[in-house]
Amino acid sequence: MKVLFVLTSHDDLGDSGEKTGFWLEEFASPYYTLKDAGVAVTLASPKGGQPPVDPKSDNTDAQTDATRRFSGDLTAQQELAHTMKLAEAKVAEYDAVFYPGGHGPLWDLYADKNSIKLIEQFVAAGKPVAAVCHAPAVLLKVKQANGDPLLQGKNVTGFSNSEEQAVGLTDVVPYLLEEELQAQGGIYQKVPDWNVLSVTDGKLVTGQNPASSEAVAKDLLSLLK
Repeated sequence: MKVLFVLTSHDDLGDSGEKTGFWLEEFASPYYTLKDAGVAVTLASPKGGQPPVDPKSDNTDAQTDATRRFSGDLTAQQELAHTMKLAEAKVAEYDAVFYPGGHGPLWDLYADKNSIKLIEQFVAAGKPVAAVCHAPAVLLKVKQANGDPLLQGKNVTGFSNSEEQAVGLTDVVPYLLEEELQAQGGIYQKVPDWNVLSVTDGKLVTGQNPASSEAVAKDLLSLLK
């Protein structure tokens, strides 16, 4: 089995003067969950090369067993440093696609034409699509074959308004993900802040926050099996 991971290439946190990118736990935990199950993982990003890591996700209080494992895994670090350009990814070569979160995708991947086309092709091929935390933003502009929003009538989750408020970025992000998922017809679900929630609807899997990343990976694995 082969899964394509798509990471953000965006590193500016709006006009805050701070940096963002992808959230390390949301990459590392699914990466090892799938790799340990025998899945081959390929990494891609819009610009290719090293995608930006959100500096805060590398802080001591954000570390998990998976991020600590990654910090000692030179092979995985090399893979991450040399992601392929997203435009070169071919759906036929993969069994599923996974999007780690972090705030970066709110700016680049949600409107990236290559990403949108890729997801539409995965959906058309009946292959699973998974995204966690802020990464469900990549679904906002994706259409079904009949032109309706992919999210219309779908059970979905993602980073909640209250979680965005808790990290103090409500006025920094370009939009609130919870509201936008609902605006596209998604049936939004959530649990109390920072608790685990993974939602599966058909071949679509979404997770609410960093703590949900392993659960999303396991649900994706179930679909692949």
